[in-house]
Amino acid sequence: MEFFKIRRDIPFMRHALIFNIVSLLTFLAAVFFLFSRGLHLSVEFTGGTVMQVSYSQAADLEKIRSSIGALGLQDVQVQNFGTARDVLIRLPAQKGVSSAQQSEKVIGTLKASEASAMLQRTEFVGPQVGEELATDGLKALAFVVVGIMLYLAFRFEWKFAVAAIVANLHDVIIILGFFAFFQWEFSLPVLAAVLAVLGYSVNESVVIFDRIRENFRTYRKMNTTEIIDNAITSTISRTIITHGSTQIMVLSMLLFGGPTLFYFALALTIGILFGIYSSVFVAAAIAMWLGIKREDLVKSSAKSTDPNDPNSGAMV
Repeated sequence: MEFFKIRRDIPFMRHALIFNIVSLLTFLAAVFFLFSRGLHLSVEFTGGTVMQVSYSQAADLEKIRSSIGALGLQDVQVQNFGTARDVLIRLPAQKGVSSAQQSEKVIGTLKASEASAMLQRTEFVGPQVGEELATDGLKALAFVVVGIMLYLAFRFEWKFAVAAIVANLHDVIIILGFFAFFQWEFSLPVLAAVLAVLGYSVNESVVIFDRIRENFRTYRKMNTTEIIDNAITSTISRTIITHGSTQIMVLSMLLFGGPTLFYFALALTIGILFGIYSSVFVAAAIAMWLGIKREDLVKSSAKSTDPNDPNSGAMV
């Protein structure tokens, strides 16, 4: 399906060097902010108190947030748990204040605001659990990266595998750089969004790589740069349809999903935008710099069809 078709190839690779320099500077800036400011980790990673509160009717989450905010507590997560009447509250750990004291203070404030508020359970999440979650998250990221590289190396060629993984890590680091620079809260949903971006971004790269391989087999008089330009140009309509529809869905979560989904949707939004950019100007360009050529993708063992070739399988 195509909304439009561009008749003339757009010379994307003509400006590949400029865009790669921009990508490198953006990547280095993201790394700098990650080391200088660090990520603002949520309760799941740093430890804190988890409370489950039930109400006699649907809970007003905004009212609950404002009531807890009046206590001077920051970075508090409030979300529905199971039903609209049950609420899960995550409170960051405070120095000199025990988990029991913290939960008593909060439930007292909630009861003053709504008499039907009842504390169902309270738990303390220690920093050791948070460290385990961080370690498991890094392991998951590593497994995804290795899996993508093996898949691309098997399906295409190792140069494409290197190009795609560099582009994908470029997207991930930039997402983390945004969260470090603005000190947005980095939680488990955000980690899930980062892993989703890895898979989502590589999909666009695979589409372009597949068209490049097809072009090498079809257009034998084109050089590598022309092949790549044609591949990207011919998939633009598909890119707009796919990423446009996905971005509409993510924006609806960002605008109407509330605080619970806000940073998850924000990470996906950044990842989708940079995923399009990296697939065209990072992955394809790196494959070109690595010297991808027709012989890498077209099997040299294919039999000649020339009737004058003594090794040809053609019938005389």
